[in-house]
Amino acid sequence: MKKKIDLAKSEFPIARTYQEFTSNASASGIVLIICTLIAMIWANSPWWESYFDLWHTHFIIGIGDFTLDKSLHHWINDLLMVVFFFLVGLEIKREILIGELSSLRKAMLPIMGALGGIILPALIYTLFNLGTENLHGWAIPMATDIAFALGVLYLLGDKVPPSLKVFLAALAIVDDIAAVVIIAIFYTSSISLYYLLLSFLFIFIMIVGNRLKVISPLFYLAIGGLVWFTMLKSGVHATIAGVLTAFTIPSYALIDKQKFVDNTEGLWRKFRSKLFQTKTDFLTEYEADALYNMDLLSDKVQPLLLRLERGIDEYVAFGIMPLFALSNAGIHFGDFYLGALFNPVTLGVFTGLFVGKQIGVAAFVWLASRFNIANLQPGIPFRQYYYVAILTGIGFTMSLFISALSFGPGAPQEMYSKTGILLGSIFAGTLGYILMRRDLNKKEKVAN
Repeated sequence: MKKKIDLAKSEFPIARTYQEFTSNASASGIVLIICTLIAMIWANSPWWESYFDLWHTHFIIGIGDFTLDKSLHHWINDLLMVVFFFLVGLEIKREILIGELSSLRKAMLPIMGALGGIILPALIYTLFNLGTENLHGWAIPMATDIAFALGVLYLLGDKVPPSLKVFLAALAIVDDIAAVVIIAIFYTSSISLYYLLLSFLFIFIMIVGNRLKVISPLFYLAIGGLVWFTMLKSGVHATIAGVLTAFTIPSYALIDKQKFVDNTEGLWRKFRSKLFQTKTDFLTEYEADALYNMDLLSDKVQPLLLRLERGIDEYVAFGIMPLFALSNAGIHFGDFYLGALFNPVTLGVFTGLFVGKQIGVAAFVWLASRFNIANLQPGIPFRQYYYVAILTGIGFTMSLFISALSFGPGAPQEMYSKTGILLGSIFAGTLGYILMRRDLNKKEKVAN
């Protein structure tokens, strides 16, 4: 979640407190931790059966042959997580157009780091589970939870170099691209060509809408919903629909910045001229008209891609992700035994996240620098890149998601996998935070 500055703080204390909390870049990570703890406590309380009964409750939507019958757990993973992947797709597209992935030279450092963080964890998991039925979970320790990892860096304050935060964000986005490709290729069930072709037809309609300068969010929401439904029915995992829909969202503005300034200055003068003529806070028709037109101009100067990204970011961070954590992080330890910590799945996921991610990312970043494939940022020592590499071992959300795809709910491997994910993420987050904080404090003392 991006750090936001809210210049329109509410005068009401409760609303203002909420605005201040959600504008904090580490807030989403805090909420995720709280929901994870609630899930763990609930799943091991005397009422643990109600936890699993709730998420297994079935809901049916649709008409005739076009119906979907899924549990609440699946609705969260197959519908709400599509919105999360839609946001991921928007971020990927923005980074490719104007961000750290906009040129090959700029992109090589995070690409190399992500590549190392993909290969080594998958290899480690495979070595632990070679020749077993658990091998299907090889992609679980490859993922990086961008919200958690960036949240840890933001907890360290402004002492962290901004370029390190940008590097971590870009690396996590490359990581997400890899995750999307892997889900599409390796976690897709039998394909229905009919529904798949319908999906591509709806995607084509959105591309045409983009070319025709359609910037209505409702157009892309409606057609995107059809893409989700047909993609789900086709057998391809529905989250892919979120990413593909995001790529069709317009990234252009309908008016340039100079025209926006020229027009809004006139409207602002019009609004201000009547500002103190009434003693009520209620807007006059004259004032409301000026604000309405400024709002229209604001929409036209901002690409729909950026408007949607900012518009849904908070809902994903404080609604969808916590709900996902609440429904997926609960592990019932009633049948747990000490040997489960040494299960090949637990060891493969834990070692892949905590050891594989940091060594893989750091080694490939070093190789990129050593062979002049990419340059480290001036003034940032390699050790700080290593500490960031440790933080990439916070897999959590994406790892839990891939775990659910790999083994399915209720499978014993899923419990082992979740245990490895939680332990690996906790170890990586804690160690990365401690080392980075110590290094930054030492650097500050030397500077003083």
